[in-house]
Amino acid sequence: MQSLLDISGLGFERDGRQLVSGLSFAVKPGEVLRIEGPNGAGKTSLLRVLAGLYSGYQGDIRFNDELLTSRCRPLLQQQSLFLGHSPAIKMTLTARENLEWLAALQCRQVSAGILEAALAQVGLTGYEDVPCRQMSAGQQRRVALARLFLAPLSLWMLDEPFTALDKTAVLELEGWINDFAAQGGAVVLTTHHDLTTVTPLQSIVLEGSR
Repeated sequence: MQSLLDISGLGFERDGRQLVSGLSFAVKPGEVLRIEGPNGAGKTSLLRVLAGLYSGYQGDIRFNDELLTSRCRPLLQQQSLFLGHSPAIKMTLTARENLEWLAALQCRQVSAGILEAALAQVGLTGYEDVPCRQMSAGQQRRVALARLFLAPLSLWMLDEPFTALDKTAVLELEGWINDFAAQGGAVVLTTHHDLTTVTPLQSIVLEGSR
């Protein structure tokens, strides 16, 4: 099976420190890859590089067998989603308005039905028009996670996605990851959470600068 992501000889710096050097790995459809390592090892930076959000790297990144360049980057961003450690939502907007705004940032047009279905998927039925500043941290995280269900995607890139979620929501998210992989999607994530039900699970370990 052809790899969705193929990384060869990847290296990058941050604040003048070489965080990653000579890293090579591949992610195929249906696979879940966990990036591990101590704080400061470059886990979040690696996700941002893979998402096409940082171009100051060495080596090759291929998405669907196409070298990641300025020409390929829009294709990657259409078929994938990067969710950072922060929910990245506007507190003055409602859950519905946040999803509309976030979809527009990716040049995606989504119907009211799709928005409501995405919010229902993450357990926010009845909260569509509630300003996010009135929500708990867990509900705010769910608003961010609803982006996963706005459009068909082939790759999820998740940075500490379990933050602020209770035990029930954690199991739900693990289930969504399993379902996505079972349908042929690929997931690359960082987390300090012990993934108890996600299978099959691969991992790479970043050691950081010494």
